[in-house]
Amino acid sequence: MPHIISSLDVDLGERSYPIYIGQDLLSDAELFRRHIASQQVMVVSNDTVAPLYMQALVDSLHGMQLEQVVLPDGEKYKTLDILNRIFDGLLGYRFDRGCTLIALGGGVIGDMTGFAAACYQRGVNFIQVPTTLLSQVDSSVGGKTGVNHPLGKNMIGAFYQPQAVVIDIDTLKTLPARELSAGLAEVIKHGIIKDEGYFSWLEAHMQDLRSLDAEALAHAVKGSCIIKSRVVSADEREAGQRALLNFGHTFGHAIETGMGYGNWLHGEAVGAGMCMAARMSRLLGWLSPEEETRITALIEAAGLPVTPPDLSPGRFMELMSVDKKVMAGQLRLVLLKGIGKALISEDFSMEVLQETLQSYTA
Repeated sequence: MPHIISSLDVDLGERSYPIYIGQDLLSDAELFRRHIASQQVMVVSNDTVAPLYMQALVDSLHGMQLEQVVLPDGEKYKTLDILNRIFDGLLGYRFDRGCTLIALGGGVIGDMTGFAAACYQRGVNFIQVPTTLLSQVDSSVGGKTGVNHPLGKNMIGAFYQPQAVVIDIDTLKTLPARELSAGLAEVIKHGIIKDEGYFSWLEAHMQDLRSLDAEALAHAVKGSCIIKSRVVSADEREAGQRALLNFGHTFGHAIETGMGYGNWLHGEAVGAGMCMAARMSRLLGWLSPEEETRITALIEAAGLPVTPPDLSPGRFMELMSVDKKVMAGQLRLVLLKGIGKALISEDFSMEVLQETLQSYTA
């Protein structure tokens, strides 16, 4: 039986929407139907998730004009060419601007479906149904949508909010351990940047999370969604404090681009990137050695890499210069004054950044 464990709202005025967290929610027909405006529904998924969970949604939405687009699975397919398959489906089935798209999958599917919804007939409704921990605690909340370009990750996209986010934690039962760890990177990030108490809870319950304890997972998903929704509500379009959510991401995106999309999972790259940002904060004298050790230990306990791949400092700098956080040619980094105390900085010493990069190649 469907069971909503908790819910919360992302407060964005007329663009506000609910997040539902629970078990067996894919079979909750009434929950979905309250956020669908017409009979036309397009479910977008990938060839890994669709065989597992598509039928549950089809059954829930029985009687509607429900069509499916199934994309190949993987970050390397997050491109404009693959995005066009969604538009082909919408146009081929003659969907109008009253239709609703449902993103059934991880962050790649959520980002691409949201971007398609933002573009199709200049904007149609969509619902996020994230099936990975990474997408449940991060990419499904906040309205960032888009695709990658060979020269930079997520450089083509739009801010576009869903009608609702439906998080069924039962979908995590089929998630590979590596993907679960990748999601834990974003969970840990939320504690690092905003809430030392939440960080301490994660230190005490990491094994429960990796063992797929339902109560622990629901607590972590809700805790992360609360932190992210508060940040997004205060700064929807990343004009200021929302950039704190990019902690570890400038280093991480450089890793993803430098290694080729998909070779390192996003969460793995962010895990190593957070360790790099923590080390730089410590070298700047802003973070204590003990706090850096706690951060590194928790990231490692989550099954994530704590050192970057073998990219030269010069290559890192080249890749980091092509990043959405670069403003007027000035690189901005999210750094730490302590656990739970992140800041956005432009006036850090470039020598310390170089020292940080060189410390991993020594």
